[in-house]
Amino acid sequence: MSTPRSTRTTSGFTIVELMVVIGIIGVLLGITLPALKTFRMEGYNVACQSNLRQIGGIVQTYCNQNQDTLPMVEFLPAATNDGPVGGLPWAFRGYIDRENKCWCCPADTDEANSLSTGTSYFYMPGLIRYMPSVQIQVQQAMLSSMLDPTLTEAQRERLREGFEARLVTTFYRKDFNRLPVLYDSVDRHPGTRIPRNALFYDGSVGISRDYSEILEDVDEDDFGDDDG
Repeated sequence: MSTPRSTRTTSGFTIVELMVVIGIIGVLLGITLPALKTFRMEGYNVACQSNLRQIGGIVQTYCNQNQDTLPMVEFLPAATNDGPVGGLPWAFRGYIDRENKCWCCPADTDEANSLSTGTSYFYMPGLIRYMPSVQIQVQQAMLSSMLDPTLTEAQRERLREGFEARLVTTFYRKDFNRLPVLYDSVDRHPGTRIPRNALFYDGSVGISRDYSEILEDVDEDDFGDDDG
């Protein structure tokens, strides 16, 4: 007596089902990838602000040890074949290593420009020192020293920097949230804040307009004597 042979059927995905699954995965990736990118950019933004706070503490320490005046150096180090020269990292070499990661924003990937200078941040006092309203007063203060034959050029340069430092620091004391001390050299944080992260004279970190817009409002009276 013969019995019917049992048959086993093998189940699997059809092409239609596979296409549906791939489509769902694509939709999920389209939703999650932009969110992950936003989270990453937010992380860069927070780290950038942390960098500025760390440098802000060093600015305050420097001022406390140097007659309450800001350092007078170029607004950005010079990129040379032997590495960055000058600028704020050089001025703070006795306080923090010039290779410290805080000098570079984590969102900065521009090896040919900003990173070649050793920092992602502009030092605004190094630009304000060259404003005509500052230099006119410096020249007036330097008249007697220019006529003193006992002074060397190096001594005159130190006097000049001292006058510039006092005038520029006076400006920041009068309105410490008007213009940043240090800020992003370019806008590296699109979608996180507008337009740039900035460190102010009182040590606070916030955002700032482009410096050119603010400098238009600066006049000679901003650099007069104050109560400090």
